[in-house]
Amino acid sequence: MSQNRKYLWIALGLTLALLSAVSQAQDFKKQVIYQIITDRFNNGDGTNDNPAQSSGLYDATKTNWHLYWGGDLAGIQQKMSYLAGMGVTAIWISPPVDNLNLNIPDSGGNPTASYHGYGARDFKRIEEHFGAAANNWTAFDSLTAAAHTNHIKVIVDFAPNHSNPNAAGEFGSLYDNGTFLAAYNNDPNGIFHHNPEIADYNDRYQLQYYTLFSLADLNQENATVDAYLKAAMTQMQAHGVDGFRVDAVKHTTWNWQYSMANSVYANAPSFIFGEWLQGSTGDSLYHDSYKFANHSGMALLDFPLFTAMRDVFAYGNSFSEIDTTLATEGSNFTWQNDLVTFVDNHDTPRLLSLYNNSNRLNEALAFELTSRGIPVIYYGDEQLLHNDTGGGGDPYNRPWMSTYDTTTTGYKLISKLAGLRQSNNSLAYGTSQQRWINSDVYIYERKFFNEVVLVAINKNDTTSYNITGLNTALPAGSYTDYLTGLLGGSGISVSTGSGGNNPVTSFTLGAHAVAVWQVIGSVAAPEVGSIGPTVAQAGVTVTIAGKGFGTATGSVLFGTTPAAITTWSATSVTFTVPAVGNGVYSVVLKNSSGTAANAIQFTVLTAKLIPVTFTVNNASPTNVGDFIFLTGNTVELGNWTTTFDGAVGPMLTPNYPNWFLNAAMPAGTAIQFKFVKIAANGTVTWENGANHTYTVPASGTGSVTVNWQY
Repeated sequence: MSQNRKYLWIALGLTLALLSAVSQAQDFKKQVIYQIITDRFNNGDGTNDNPAQSSGLYDATKTNWHLYWGGDLAGIQQKMSYLAGMGVTAIWISPPVDNLNLNIPDSGGNPTASYHGYGARDFKRIEEHFGAAANNWTAFDSLTAAAHTNHIKVIVDFAPNHSNPNAAGEFGSLYDNGTFLAAYNNDPNGIFHHNPEIADYNDRYQLQYYTLFSLADLNQENATVDAYLKAAMTQMQAHGVDGFRVDAVKHTTWNWQYSMANSVYANAPSFIFGEWLQGSTGDSLYHDSYKFANHSGMALLDFPLFTAMRDVFAYGNSFSEIDTTLATEGSNFTWQNDLVTFVDNHDTPRLLSLYNNSNRLNEALAFELTSRGIPVIYYGDEQLLHNDTGGGGDPYNRPWMSTYDTTTTGYKLISKLAGLRQSNNSLAYGTSQQRWINSDVYIYERKFFNEVVLVAINKNDTTSYNITGLNTALPAGSYTDYLTGLLGGSGISVSTGSGGNNPVTSFTLGAHAVAVWQVIGSVAAPEVGSIGPTVAQAGVTVTIAGKGFGTATGSVLFGTTPAAITTWSATSVTFTVPAVGNGVYSVVLKNSSGTAANAIQFTVLTAKLIPVTFTVNNASPTNVGDFIFLTGNTVELGNWTTTFDGAVGPMLTPNYPNWFLNAAMPAGTAIQFKFVKIAANGTVTWENGANHTYTVPASGTGSVTVNWQY
């Protein structure tokens, strides 16, 4: 073989591998994510326990819960077969970037360290406790390579809101690959916001621009910070990262994050979800949260469902709380199957610390793994790991992972249901319907065309229930429990009904039992269940996933305009967004015979997004509950819509009556815009005069200031 042909085949092989990774990286709905606190999982490399540049922050005795205990990237890599055997298809690791080097004593004078990763000093280097003293990427590259070999994707926890504590240690010092940029007490170029601690967690301005937990708050409107954070994410993608969990999205400039997500998607295929902390769908900023998820291109961790699961499985509340939460979110979130669900996490006591009952934890895990959304398993839940000191909150919710038993009920449960998530599309792409409910029992159905999963959970530890009057979309026949009795479930019989309501013969659902029944039907036409990302400009790679596409290449249409197809398989198609006008499209996939699938929504942007700060002085007088919004002539500006969900905002007014907002705008585009007041009762007041005009810079950041036109 000639050298040219040899290199051609090598290049072709690399291209095919990359394209395969593309489709996997963009469709996360089928994934089961395992969240790992890197320092607490496994010590794979003892040489990095006490590195010279940050010595004294390691506790070999594991008695100081605020110091490093030795877990590292090599340790995660060594447990890859354990993770793969459990059915895990993605790992979410704590922030791996170089963190604070100095000890900051707690109130009792005890040493503390940034073992958790949320005290960054250099976003472009790897923490020496997790990798090597050189802060290089070697251990990280080895981890991502091993994960991908095991068909496991890597999600990095990324914290763009802040660096490290602003009044101690390194005083928030930020470095760019070793070069000092600024410190909170040495900040001539405005790298940081210099504002007080957040006092009102319902105030949109304070949330985004004030200080969170004394951490030096980064100024994303600063061109240097904007470029730095986006470059750090691009660098991580180059080192094999498939997705990002973004920390504290409620506290990071909201609309700036639209441009952050767009930068990630424009660079390489990925999945992004963020932490928007809230208690329930009754939270005062719940509307803001689903507006953010519907427009930013980022999914959210599902805190309202997390609260409902805690209330039901730990505190004994009725299943109606979960059912109501699912229904409410289902009517609000455009991409509800992209919501990321969790039973436990690193910021709250584990469920077993609230109610030490392994049945309840396994029931909660079974619910999470079969309900709508992308499930996250917190490390050690499969081993019943918990420490109840002080109620089990931070840091005691982050114990050392001391056992990796593959025979536990939890391990086997996760493995079985992770497998079902891969084989039956209804769990990833399907609708949700409550079929039978009382305080203790929840029976619900997931359905994607002819694929159906029916799940029954009884959380009562002593009482069985006779289930009568249950209907299902399962076809007539007999069904065994997919879990093969692992959680006490049994088979059912279904007879013929009508309208998708086939009667289930009465049966007994035992105490603390979970049963799962399923069917995979035939495919009459292409069936689309996912598109990712959901918003992008022309030229960006997008993946459509589903079933029945056929192996021969068909077409993907934006209106009548075809997209350029990159890869095509029976279940996944990648393409590039065509050069069409900006707006919301119903995208249609057709197989090679011209048979169309169900349409799926996609937003085409005008151009790549960059952050622009808009200020309007002396705006229309407002009363409590009234807000100023921005609207204009592109999809990024809402295409002149004047609703809370369609217009950009609400704007912020720390200096009333002047209002401002950082918004993600199409680069290099001449835009027209106006400001409107939306009163508490919904009445809209436009400013007078001609449209404002502004040409968005081709790169970097921008700003524009105008006066309200009376």
